[in-house]
Amino acid sequence: MKKHVLVLAMAAVLVAACGKKEEPAPAPAPAPVATAPAPAPAPAPAGPVLDDEKVLNIYNWPDYIPENMIAEFEKATGIKVNYDTFETNEALHAKLVAGNTGYDIVVPGTVFAKPQIEAGFYQPLDKSKLKNYGNLDPAVMSVLTKADPDNKHLVPWAWSFTTVGINKTKAAKALGNMPMPENAWDLVFKPEYTSKLRSCGIAYLDSPTEIIPVALHYIGKDAYSNNPADYKEATAMLAKVRKDIRLFSSTMIDDIAGGKACVAIGWAGDVNIAAARAKENGSKDEIEALLPSTGALSFFDTMAITKDAKHPNNAHAFIDFFLSPESGAAMANEMNYNAGNKAALPKVDPAMAANKTIFVDEAYMPKMIPPSSFTNEAREAMATAYNAFKKGGK
Repeated sequence: MKKHVLVLAMAAVLVAACGKKEEPAPAPAPAPVATAPAPAPAPAPAGPVLDDEKVLNIYNWPDYIPENMIAEFEKATGIKVNYDTFETNEALHAKLVAGNTGYDIVVPGTVFAKPQIEAGFYQPLDKSKLKNYGNLDPAVMSVLTKADPDNKHLVPWAWSFTTVGINKTKAAKALGNMPMPENAWDLVFKPEYTSKLRSCGIAYLDSPTEIIPVALHYIGKDAYSNNPADYKEATAMLAKVRKDIRLFSSTMIDDIAGGKACVAIGWAGDVNIAAARAKENGSKDEIEALLPSTGALSFFDTMAITKDAKHPNNAHAFIDFFLSPESGAAMANEMNYNAGNKAALPKVDPAMAANKTIFVDEAYMPKMIPPSSFTNEAREAMATAYNAFKKGGK
């Protein structure tokens, strides 16, 4: 469309110029007077450039990028990507606090991103270098303002929610005649259920900022409370089921797909990946992420450029590459995650688009608990409470 407009505009200029040439010729002009030569025109501004060193260092979560994305970016730009992974937000935060991370792009969750921005760990984005920025879903960007006012530092990598994942085949055998609960959280928090499901394995994400918030939500507290007294109430509830918990996992996809756990507190996207992986391995078990009747905790993982990034131009080039419709569709089609890219939707496989745990129905969205943040003091108190619960023994 823009090309047609440009052609029409150029045609209009030419027509106007021709009209002028058809006017009567003016009287001959006097002989020109010698003048100093006109200065050379200023050079046109340079387009986007990469850093002199064609290297980019990325620090992201495991199992969280389409298979060929790095290779395609390297081929398109000539930039060599070094890609490392971390298991928890706490691990990333510790590296940022220590300083000199050596990374250009990191992928924090918004629960941690707000205090990290306030601490000056990230540099503002240069949106003039992000031609695909307009592809982002305004609703997602609105949520990100809670962590990043004016959307100065963050763009979405993907969003999903923390929920209960279940191997329905194995869980049904363990429960016997006991019906499934109306509220899926009962499967991992209510002793009547955990005492039966322990036989096929219950797994929790091994992270205080994942487990304590969902426990708070379950007992009717603010999931993002900064009150240590609330953490004591949450861990008192958790203590009642501690003996039934088999795993505290940082490899949840493999643990569910491999049959180590039949019920888990995990990320919906990872549960969907586990389901696909189990099928690839020949399993006939039915694995799925659930939508609890009382709601789930949404989370948003984001890209940020570190304050001391040595390759900021390369970082912007990768972010723009990721914001393309093709990359956004690959996140859904290959990784079972919603990248918050509205331009990607026409390219998403219909089966993925129909999955209500990837593209959540509007009717369920009011039940989603949006992410917030914790103070440093609250995170320390939460970690203390969580570790005490975890060490409680079986």
